[in-house]
Amino acid sequence: MYPGHPVPGEANAGSPDPGAGFEEYLTRLELSGMWVAHHAEHGVVGFVGLILQGRMGTVDPIVVTAAQRGQGIGRALLEHVAEQARGRSLRELQISPLLRDAGAVHCAYRAGYGTAATVTLTLDLTGRQHLGTDGVELHGIRFGY
Repeated sequence: MYPGHPVPGEANAGSPDPGAGFEEYLTRLELSGMWVAHHAEHGVVGFVGLILQGRMGTVDPIVVTAAQRGQGIGRALLEHVAEQARGRSLRELQISPLLRDAGAVHCAYRAGYGTAATVTLTLDLTGRQHLGTDGVELHGIRFGY
């Protein structure tokens, strides 16, 4: 899973209808498809969605159960959605894993997402943000995460 891209409905986990967000996600007009990874013993262990924006697509969400991470499922899902995008003659696919999720970044990179196209900067209004040993340097500026 790519933290920061919550499982649809996760934000509603404490509400009377925790699946409401997922149902809303499935009704999005730009949602082109959703595919699942199924394991014979464990059932559904992951899923991936493709959102269309003209001739470009965005992979969102991508989720792999915690117990199954590190087994190539995320990469297989990313490869499958890329195959689907090629079949739809899309020109580009984007994915936005959080920088602090090194596993997600490495998974996307191994699946061919090797061009950094945008940067999203966040202002933490709670005062909890800190520049520790983690982070990334861009254009000579150190950013924490």
